[in-house]
Amino acid sequence: MQTKPDAGFRRPTNEDLNDRVKGIIATYLDLPRELVVEEASLSHDLCADSLEITELVMVFEEEFGCKIGDDAADRFLTVGDIVRHLQSLAGV
Repeated sequence: MQTKPDAGFRRPTNEDLNDRVKGIIATYLDLPRELVVEEASLSHDLCADSLEITELVMVFEEEFGCKIGDDAADRFLTVGDIVRHLQSLAGV
C-alpha cells in the first residue's frame, strides 16, 4: 500500500526537506547536528530505540502534513531512508 500525501501536504524543496529532517532528528534525539548524516543508522549510529523511531514518524507526519504508513515506517533504517521517503511523497 502506497502512502499518499494529505490534502494539506506542504511541498518543500529537496534541500529544505533534507535539512528539516536532519534538524528534527538531531533535536528530538538530543544529538549534535553533524552526527545526523544520511548514512547514519537510526538504531546503531544514533541509538534510537523503536519507540523513538515511532515518535519521530509522528513528528514527520505533523511537520510535513502527510501520513506515513506502518509498512513504510518499518523500512526506515537510516536517516536517508526517511529523507527519500518524504522526498517521494513531496515529489522532489
